[in-house]
Amino acid sequence: MKKTNQFALLKKRRFAPFFITQFLGAFNDNLYKNALLILLAVTGYKLTHINPNYLTNLTAVLFILPFFLFSATAGQLADKYEKNRIIHYVKILEVLIAVCATIAFHLTNIYLLYIALFLLGVHSTVFGPIKYAILPQHLKKNELIAGNAWVEASTFCAILLGTLVGGVLIAQTHGVLLISILMLTLAIMGLIASYAIPRAPSFNKTLKMNWNPFTETYNNLKGIQKERPLFLAMLGISWFWFYGATFLTQLPVFTSQILGGNVEVITLLLTLFSIGIGIGSLLCDYLGEGKLEIGLVPLGSLGLTLFAIDIYWATLDMHAITQVGVFEFISKLNHVRILIDILLLGVFGGFYTVPLYAFLQLRSKPEMRSRVIASNNILNALFMVISGLLAIILFSVGVTIPEIFLVTAILNALIAGYIYRLLPEFLLRFIFWLLVHTFYRLRTRGLENIPETGPVILICNHVSYVDALVIAAACNRPPRFVMDYSIYNWPILHLIFKAGHAIPIAPAHENKALLMHAYEQIAAALAHGEVVCIFPEGRLTKTGRMNPFKPGIIKMAKDSNVPIIPMGTRGLWGSIFSRNKRRWKIFSPFRQIGLYIGPEVLPAHVTTDELYAIVSELKKGMHVDMEKIEAINFAQLG
Repeated sequence: MKKTNQFALLKKRRFAPFFITQFLGAFNDNLYKNALLILLAVTGYKLTHINPNYLTNLTAVLFILPFFLFSATAGQLADKYEKNRIIHYVKILEVLIAVCATIAFHLTNIYLLYIALFLLGVHSTVFGPIKYAILPQHLKKNELIAGNAWVEASTFCAILLGTLVGGVLIAQTHGVLLISILMLTLAIMGLIASYAIPRAPSFNKTLKMNWNPFTETYNNLKGIQKERPLFLAMLGISWFWFYGATFLTQLPVFTSQILGGNVEVITLLLTLFSIGIGIGSLLCDYLGEGKLEIGLVPLGSLGLTLFAIDIYWATLDMHAITQVGVFEFISKLNHVRILIDILLLGVFGGFYTVPLYAFLQLRSKPEMRSRVIASNNILNALFMVISGLLAIILFSVGVTIPEIFLVTAILNALIAGYIYRLLPEFLLRFIFWLLVHTFYRLRTRGLENIPETGPVILICNHVSYVDALVIAAACNRPPRFVMDYSIYNWPILHLIFKAGHAIPIAPAHENKALLMHAYEQIAAALAHGEVVCIFPEGRLTKTGRMNPFKPGIIKMAKDSNVPIIPMGTRGLWGSIFSRNKRRWKIFSPFRQIGLYIGPEVLPAHVTTDELYAIVSELKKGMHVDMEKIEAINFAQLG
């Protein structure tokens, strides 16, 4: 698959107008919310005679409440109607909200200010499902990770900038006027940008709307639990919002009371976290080589645990006496250590979230993708509320902020372990990705020939003990490998093979019952639309040349009537995992290897000799003879 220049996306009409629209919307939300929080903290009691602490908490609740109430309805709207048209209406609403906020500021009317805040929450709720569901419609498959990376990075930058600018402007003499002008300007710019977003047609125009938000929310959450991989991915994303909310909420007080930093230091820490998210998000595209690499998710969760624990250890004996500025703060080595921890928390947070969002987009059906994202938004909001409640409970029993960070880190490890145990695909992909990128530099060609859905049989030449790892690391869909039963039963590795749902097989003369059971498992896997990978030689090559193909592959394909995708590896002969006797002498790390995938071959009239010839061409890095494949397929179609 050709790798995309992620910066080139910012110049494409398929992405740039949407990117600008969503960034300006997120910026505006946080600009107004933070300005209102500071205004209420300073003048809230004069306006209402209510304790400002209650007002600030009410502010947080009112903004997040629409996510609970209307996310399910928003998901239906985005699935039923053109997404770009809904964005236009949402941006018109944002302009009207900015006008409402301006009037509320001018009249100093607390009720209008809260109405504007609630409506901004509605604006974000309706836009939320579209934000991620529209990307697969406008971006190519090899651009999707880059697109998600930009959206994730810009969202955190918008949160940071909106928070900072809102706080700075509202403190000025004419702060209310400045906030009003900026809100109107951003809303109008977002509206103008939205009209340049290309059409995004509905996949489900006949969807019957359920306008009851409570029953629809219940139905969405209940239905998505049946899609186990999607539901677990949602739990993973929601957990990150719990994690992020915990850290970002406590960071100002932590900086002031524990680290002894002033407002400038708080800003520095928030900025580093946001920059880290941006770096980690954009690195996902580079490390995944332009494709979905869910193996980065366990790497992300590992970093989120380790660096949070390090923050706890670094602050064990700290307690602020005076508050210092940035330059005095960074003069202490322990403070620099904490700055690095905060930055790396952001980086590994990017590793964690971007592949999960792409996973939701790619694995959900197009006609219900927006409702899947909406369900995810509901869970995100719920987890953020739980985060706040847990922090209140921990504070009430005397837990300190560093100890809250430690508890969160431990919970992160436990929850990650639970999710990976239920969905081992993530952990296995991490192992495959790590091993392949430690010993090799993998090039692929023709990955688009593997269909995104439906049953298919992959076949490949068998050169080394890590052939399966290379194939698994390259493919977006998890293949089920058919492997020799004696290797399948190797100690320790058996656990990995079992977690990967490998299918053990034996020759008929050794164990006929196991052979028949393997055929049954293969047929069942293909009937469920899975990918099955077989090495037709049946054993590793000892010479570097391919062994003859066994006829079982033709029987499996014909019995299930599924296409065969031929593949060939190049460069693995002579590596330390091959049977080349000189492998240790010629061993070199980061060895260049290739995986070349040909077009599908229909099974009815193909022979093992023809498949052998096709794989031989592929393993040499040659383009296959398309006329030959077309002739084979035409014979079946005819």
